[in-house]
Amino acid sequence: MRVGIFSGSFDPIHTGHAMIANYASQWLDLDEVWIIVSPLNPLKEGSRPAPDSDRLAMASIVAAECPRVRASDFEFSLPVPSYTYRTLSCLRERYPEHTFSLIIGSDNWQRFQQWRDSDKIIDEFHLYIYPRPGYDVDPVALPLSVTLMEDAPQALISSSFVRESVKEGKNLNYFLPTEVFEYILENNLYK
Repeated sequence: MRVGIFSGSFDPIHTGHAMIANYASQWLDLDEVWIIVSPLNPLKEGSRPAPDSDRLAMASIVAAECPRVRASDFEFSLPVPSYTYRTLSCLRERYPEHTFSLIIGSDNWQRFQQWRDSDKIIDEFHLYIYPRPGYDVDPVALPLSVTLMEDAPQALISSSFVRESVKEGKNLNYFLPTEVFEYILENNLYK
């Protein structure tokens, strides 16, 4: 099975994330997309995300609405911080019957050289880059193992915008899947 790995803090997962996971599962040459919730992103030091269980629950809400998408706590059992190459290597060891590709945003691609073992990721795995407004990528300059998802939808929304808006008591209909927004309110997150 061909599996796309869409990992991140998802603090919280929002409509933009949901659109990309759903798009990748249907329009790319993948059988499934796994939303992997990361316990700690090494490039976001000093940030304190919502509890792992809450972020996984919100990712599960999104996955339940998208065929061929599932939420995963795979990184919860790995050492922190979460390094993508280690995660991909452990996935390959645990599931040798699958091939894994990484799905990242063009904002992350622009700083990809800062990632630990970025050269190994490019050498050993396929990458899909989804466009984000303000972070252009030249498809001609990409390595052979990297594909730009040129036709993927774009949403100018961020988790930090959502967290701040929740704190201010804003109505976030359409910014978040309805059930994710309800989960945040019911569990008093980001206040």
